[in-house]
Amino acid sequence: MTSDLLSTLRPLLTAEASAEAHATGTEPADLEQAVWLRLLEHLATDGPPLDPQGWLRRAVRSEVRRTRRTTRREQPYRSEPADDTDRGPEQLALTAARHRALREAVHRLPGRCSRLLQALLSPEDLTYREIAGELGISQGSLGPERSRCLGCLRRLLTPEVAARGARG
Repeated sequence: MTSDLLSTLRPLLTAEASAEAHATGTEPADLEQAVWLRLLEHLATDGPPLDPQGWLRRAVRSEVRRTRRTTRREQPYRSEPADDTDRGPEQLALTAARHRALREAVHRLPGRCSRLLQALLSPEDLTYREIAGELGISQGSLGPERSRCLGCLRRLLTPEVAARGARG
């Protein structure tokens, strides 16, 4: 019974969602998904609706109204959430701690990885040619070497990042 109901309502829901979604600035598929969820909840509590097509149209309109209300209440971020340009004291302290942890980890890297990443992070903004000359390696091998060193740095930092996440 339920699969018959779903296959019967699918074309109607697709048409209704397509007709209503764009006026609210939402995607038709998102609206369809919300109505399908509402139908499954209704089936679980009250069984199949007596007038499935009428119920579906009302559910679409109700979801559209809910979407409009939600959209009116939502406020965009003034800046990107991960952006650390807010220079309050807390942000400055956290940024300094992250930079310090990164520098310490770079110094612990094996082989010439430490020197390579220090050169890449240098405020002098060295070119690949200058870095290769400073390290005594070919410019062509700099990319693969950098990739290997970044992988090593990532493995080195992973336990520290996980430990900080567990504490904070």
